[in-house]
Amino acid sequence: MQHYVVQMRDRGVVTLPKDVRERYGLAADTPLTLIDWDGVLVLSSRVPVVTELARQLAAERAAAGVTVDDLLTAWAQERYGTEVRPSTDDA
Repeated sequence: MQHYVVQMRDRGVVTLPKDVRERYGLAADTPLTLIDWDGVLVLSSRVPVVTELARQLAAERAAAGVTVDDLLTAWAQERYGTEVRPSTDDA
């Protein structure tokens, strides 16, 4: 485990040491995740899995021209064997 001291510059810019950037393949456009854990700041080059999966699913759904309503209707038909329609009851 290495220990580094970095300094924040104007506009919140922090430069990561060159050997860290090289070891983990970090480039200028690499997304980083900053987690504030009650004052302990954790910087990760890994995009949270759920966030990345949600982004990929949304992109694929949009590319296929499928709406969220289409997905929910298909799920309800598969799950319950019938189309589920929203209730029109006001009560």
